[in-house]
Amino acid sequence: MDQFTLNLIFVGASFALYIGIAIWARAGSTSEFYAAGRGVHPVTNGMATAADWMSAASFISMAGLIAFTGYDNSTYLMGWTGGYVLLALLLAPYLRKFGKFTVPEFIGDRFYSPTARLVAVISLLVASLTYVIGQMTGVGVAFGRFLEVDNTTGLLIGAVVVFAYAVFGGMKGVTYTQVAQYCVLIAAYTIPAVFISLQLTGNPIPAFGLFAETGSGEPLLQTLDQIVTDLGFKAYTQHHGDTFNMLLFTLSLMIGTAGLPHVIMRFFTVPKVSDARWSAGWTLVFIALLYLTAPAVGAMARLNITQQFWPQGTNAEAVSVETIESDPAYDWMATWQQTGLLGWEDKNGDGRIQYYNDAAPEMQERAAAAGWQGNEFVNFNNDILVLANPEIANLPGWVIGLVAAGGLAAALSTAAGLLLAISSAVSHDLVKGRIAPNISEKGELLSARIAMAAAIAVATYLGINPPGFAAQTVALAFGLAAASIFPALMMGIFSKRVNNTGAVAGMLVGLGVTVVYIFLHKGWFFVPGTNSFDDSDPLLFTVKSTSFGAVGALLNFATAIMVSRATQEPPQEIQDLVESVRIPRGAGAATAGH
Repeated sequence: MDQFTLNLIFVGASFALYIGIAIWARAGSTSEFYAAGRGVHPVTNGMATAADWMSAASFISMAGLIAFTGYDNSTYLMGWTGGYVLLALLLAPYLRKFGKFTVPEFIGDRFYSPTARLVAVISLLVASLTYVIGQMTGVGVAFGRFLEVDNTTGLLIGAVVVFAYAVFGGMKGVTYTQVAQYCVLIAAYTIPAVFISLQLTGNPIPAFGLFAETGSGEPLLQTLDQIVTDLGFKAYTQHHGDTFNMLLFTLSLMIGTAGLPHVIMRFFTVPKVSDARWSAGWTLVFIALLYLTAPAVGAMARLNITQQFWPQGTNAEAVSVETIESDPAYDWMATWQQTGLLGWEDKNGDGRIQYYNDAAPEMQERAAAAGWQGNEFVNFNNDILVLANPEIANLPGWVIGLVAAGGLAAALSTAAGLLLAISSAVSHDLVKGRIAPNISEKGELLSARIAMAAAIAVATYLGINPPGFAAQTVALAFGLAAASIFPALMMGIFSKRVNNTGAVAGMLVGLGVTVVYIFLHKGWFFVPGTNSFDDSDPLLFTVKSTSFGAVGALLNFATAIMVSRATQEPPQEIQDLVESVRIPRGAGAATAGH
């Protein structure tokens, strides 16, 4: 059976499962659409939350960014995992106890202000739409390769699939779909990693294989360090970037994680406050399975790719064009070249493809002596690494098909969660909360589905020309959530003194400054060529656009506190409400709220 047919079987079977579950568990009421009827078991919710949280950025993109940068991109691991701990300890139980459906509804009630709720809706839409762009980017990459179509066509196919099961299922359908997607994505991520770890180190546990010895008798990371530095690249295991920006980036990812509405919404689906805490614990267990494996996937893939270009060692000759075109071990290159995400060029016409860092002075001397005309591995999109990994390692065809299904599961599960957050904000907080308070339940469900369809259309359009790799685009979304939503939630739960005027001012300042900073570096509304700066030469010291969320959050906190102290303190009933939310007793029943 050829590889294309295997891919179709794995992807088709997984999609049939997702759509079948969505139909079986379709939402028939607003409670089921927004919160799955609040009847989800903590273990089930933990698995669904893990799938919701581990997006295309985690599955498809993160290992690629680690592979081609090394230690400095471990910030993604630290930021996202640390942020989930913050969310589990500081926000989830209290928000569940409050008993509402959405994050803007909590902010509107806590700060006794329809304006605060509206600003929270705007913040949620900006962050979530940016996040969805990253997911649709991953969907396009995965579909493009495994259905053997171009990236744009793959993106359009993925958009149709997301629409099919997210629009009809609501939170109830998406919850059980995400359980299935977690099982698919974790199997697809770990099984190839086990194979590759056994190939390179003989250790079946990738996290341990990362520190084991290779066939040459040297530790894997030491071998990798030696190879990449021989080719003029920076040492894989050392820190080379700016420490201040690294700190801000990690902090931005952490507090952005804790402010992401689509993850917070998952804690509204369990019956009790204690279940929210247990859900958080189970989620960490399920997340750890992938996050402990990702560094090994990145390092081992980088080693395999580099050794394929220099099969006899870095001091011998590079791989020949003839070998790439005729040796089955290199079939992955021709396959991925069709997507436009991978490319090579024999610039000097010597029949070989030299892969090296042509910006390194020591390599420029070697290149001049050997007659090289620059790095000939001209294009490798980081987002393809995990999907291409089984092919690079020459694993069986069924493993490649499984990875295809897993990559799509990761992207689609998070896209569905984000679209639910967007549709809930529009229908419940905007339409019912402000525009048409007396709208029927049927009308509210219809408006939610229309909002979701519109969000898919916008995300698909922007996903064709994304502002970065999937994980980098997602990092921008985390920054936006960090600067706008997280401070409002923290002050809403832990401060009785912050009032409605302060909260609104803080959110507007945090969101506004962060959006402007991102657009100055990534282009206005992410339109290419409209940026005034780039992340290699940022506007503010060494702070890149992906790291600015922490600065925006600080401005949000400072503004809210100063404005609140200069204005009237909140009414006594609001102070009592804050006190009651923090008391660890049972959650109240969900209310519709306006």
